[in-house]
Amino acid sequence: MCELFAISSAVTLQPEDLLRLFFSHSKDNQNGWGLAVFHQNGVNLEKEPIRADQSIYLNHRLPSLKNVSNLFAHIRKATKGNISYENCHPFVMNDCEGRTWTLMHNGTIFNCPALEPYVRVQEGMTDSERILCYIIDRINAAGVIADRKLTLEERFKLVDDVVCEVSLHNKLNLIIYDGEIFYIHTNYKNSLYVHQETHTAIFATVPIDRSVWLPLPFTTLLAYKDGRHIMTGTCHGHEYIDNPEDMEYMYLDYLEY
Repeated sequence: MCELFAISSAVTLQPEDLLRLFFSHSKDNQNGWGLAVFHQNGVNLEKEPIRADQSIYLNHRLPSLKNVSNLFAHIRKATKGNISYENCHPFVMNDCEGRTWTLMHNGTIFNCPALEPYVRVQEGMTDSERILCYIIDRINAAGVIADRKLTLEERFKLVDDVVCEVSLHNKLNLIIYDGEIFYIHTNYKNSLYVHQETHTAIFATVPIDRSVWLPLPFTTLLAYKDGRHIMTGTCHGHEYIDNPEDMEYMYLDYLEY
């Protein structure tokens, strides 16, 4: 399973030490790394399909990360999709309003008919990228119906609906950023934690240091802005529990590629 790391903060931070701790976990997640640094004009996305702690580029890049408020980092253990740049997280797409959406995923989609059409249009081969494609299509359709830009609350409700749908029978740990708010979701026990400070929330698949890390609320979408929890979605109850039959389905899915 992959690992996620993210920072949402109202103040600027120097994240190098935290990121080095996180990327040190790449021994068990060897199939790629990704880094998304958010700024006023969009996102700076960097990734490589190699083990993070063996990346010369990443080692030299981390010291230059200064005054960061919002950030994603990902290390990949491939379950669907081969080892390539296109399959490394995070994934970035723009909606019709010009809003930039960034998504990273830890888990596996074993069966979700709503995502199947995106196999033919996505750039890579991952189920994670399909989730973002689906969200963007839903956002665009809702914007056409409303004939205006969607509000923060409307976007959250729409993503909440998607999470309730996609999480059924699937392992869905997600962190998404739409340029304004973070969307956080887990439905797999003890696989997503938060370290909360006064102006900052730091998220990780596993605690990365000796600070206080608390498990995030379960099977419920959360919204964070500037390091604060601001909204709570539907408690859908779709807990994912490891199932050997799902692994068999995933193997058959591989045969289609």
